[in-house]
Amino acid sequence: MQLNEAICKRLNELLEMKKMNGYQLSTRTGLPKSTISNILNCTYNTMSLRVLHEICQGLQISMTVFFDSPYFEEDNLEP
Repeated sequence: MQLNEAICKRLNELLEMKKMNGYQLSTRTGLPKSTISNILNCTYNTMSLRVLHEICQGLQISMTVFFDSPYFEEDNLEP
């Protein structure tokens, strides 16, 4: 899978675990709802570390926790 797909899947998984939706994440992070929506729908192709860091802060997790998923194992990502 592409990296943006892995991020999309992981974010959806974490939102479900936290019982949150995209609107709530947008409110917590200050990121535009359209940005969150694009990430959740796998249409956000160029994720910056700043955006990912803000998402992690909104979820109250570290980036290490975000990437602690089989989605990000090398065998699962396309080059």
